[in-house]
Amino acid sequence: MIFKVYYQESKTQVPVRENTQSLYLEAESQRDVRKKLLNRDYNIEMIQQLEGEHLEYEQASEHFVLEQV
Repeated sequence: MIFKVYYQESKTQVPVRENTQSLYLEAESQRDVRKKLLNRDYNIEMIQQLEGEHLEYEQASEHFVLEQV
């Protein structure tokens, strides 16, 4: 499954919508996503599973690059 992760660069950073970044990651579950990103100092706001037309839409974007963890 492919997930889109919304995050802030630092756990100490106050979440500000304009500073939210995202990445795409292949994992088995949301728990697996968190496990894979554990060594990064990210403040994860939301993890969204992508499937069907939503996944196709995201894949058509020039910003779609699967993160290698």
